[in-house]
Amino acid sequence: MHPSVPLAEQPALDTFEGLLNFLREPESAVPALSPKRFGRALNVDLQTLAQQAHVHRNTLTRLPGSESVQRFLREALRVIRAASDVSGHVGQALFWYRNHPLPSFDYKTAETLVAEGRTEDVLRYVMSLEAGVAG
Repeated sequence: MHPSVPLAEQPALDTFEGLLNFLREPESAVPALSPKRFGRALNVDLQTLAQQAHVHRNTLTRLPGSESVQRFLREALRVIRAASDVSGHVGQALFWYRNHPLPSFDYKTAETLVAEGRTEDVLRYVMSLEAGVAG
């Protein structure tokens, strides 16, 4: 958490729905995810987030609802949701997404793989983990 962020604006990491509600773009009438809030939840600066989304850094602030930005955020959330379903905790899933090197993928993180456009590969990996836990 960011200590300088008011408690009312900090993400509720106890459920995925709480995280999703936090990520809603507050300044938009359309249903969009907020790149700023996504960055805050994952402790990622906007420059890094723009690089991951393959957009100019100004796009995140000037056009947060653009399809390219929203597509990247949705793909990242798909992986985070799958990981939280396996772990049972959104905070653990966020940590895993950003920090856990995956041996099956040359020790890249899920975050790196999503930025590379490999969301489906990561989801298959997570689903195999879930099958191992369940089966």
